[in-house]
Amino acid sequence: MPSTTNPNRTFATLLLVVLVAATSLFTGTSAKVFTKCELAKELGKNGISRTFYGHWICLANAESGLSTTKVTKLANMSASYGIFQINSKEWCREGRKGGKCNMKCEDFINDNITDDIECVKKIQMQYGFNGWNLWQKKCKGKELPNISKCNV
Repeated sequence: MPSTTNPNRTFATLLLVVLVAATSLFTGTSAKVFTKCELAKELGKNGISRTFYGHWICLANAESGLSTTKVTKLANMSASYGIFQINSKEWCREGRKGGKCNMKCEDFINDNITDDIECVKKIQMQYGFNGWNLWQKKCKGKELPNISKCNV
């Protein structure tokens, strides 16, 4: 029986695999998943009070699993970016600087979270932690991560 494999489809599949591999190699965005201690150190380096470390770590864990590269597309045509899931509707713009943080949203999906922290300080000042629905569901009034064994 002759083969029914479509050579055009096989080529298209191979091309897609090569493009995905090349994109992941050359985008410059590497996935980092922070530990709670690493995140606590970054928070401290960026002026966050130790009193709030547990809230920020809980929030980041709830929103992104502590991953710097998470992007969530939402039904309202916006997207949320990075470890703190900063939303493009109000706080950043896709492809260009803008929003209340005057940042490109894509800048929130790399391993350097200094700009993310500067932006979430603004969100927190305007809305408190209530600016994040998952903080309300998973952190508010709940036991927060213990960082007592972290060297911070």
